[in-house]
Amino acid sequence: MLLRRSLLATLVLTVVAVSGCSIKRVERIDPNSVTDLSGRWNDADSRLVANALITQSLEGTWARDYAAANGGTPPTVIVGQFRNRTMEHIPVGTFIRDLERAYVTTGLVRLVASAEEREELRAEREDQQTNASAESRARMARELGARYMLQGDVQAIEDSEGRERVVFYQIDATLLDLETNVRTWMGQHKIKKYIQRRRLTP
Repeated sequence: MLLRRSLLATLVLTVVAVSGCSIKRVERIDPNSVTDLSGRWNDADSRLVANALITQSLEGTWARDYAAANGGTPPTVIVGQFRNRTMEHIPVGTFIRDLERAYVTTGLVRLVASAEEREELRAEREDQQTNASAESRARMARELGARYMLQGDVQAIEDSEGRERVVFYQIDATLLDLETNVRTWMGQHKIKKYIQRRRLTP
């Protein structure tokens, strides 16, 4: 009986200990704060790189030249593909949205919908032709075509030794004239991160 009680007490203590190890602490933080845990590409990198590239882009003369040649009308841009050429998972879709948001915020260009978004919009317009009243339906063949497309890629180089690791990211972007295929602008942004793993203390 004594042995059985001892085993039961040990089992209870083990369950309590395991349960204690699994307790998590969750804290809400500012979504715009820069938080690096692993050293990998994260939301802060996506946002900061997008803002830097769009700022670089609009420091060029192409937007002003276009507006000057077209009665002050700002150029129309579409953000195309950004290819992930790294070995890690990078949510490129989030990065593209950050680029689009940065362009729209400036007010210096007109940003048109992506190919996927256009398909949905066209389907809605088609439906309106039959089901919406004449005064409220969106007219067909009124889309605004893009004159420029922004494309690019993300590359990374990693170097490590023991508990130390350095990750280098290079993001290249090119703005292409859709009519002539001319490279209107080229930009680049680099990030270098040093990561040091701490020793486990007994």
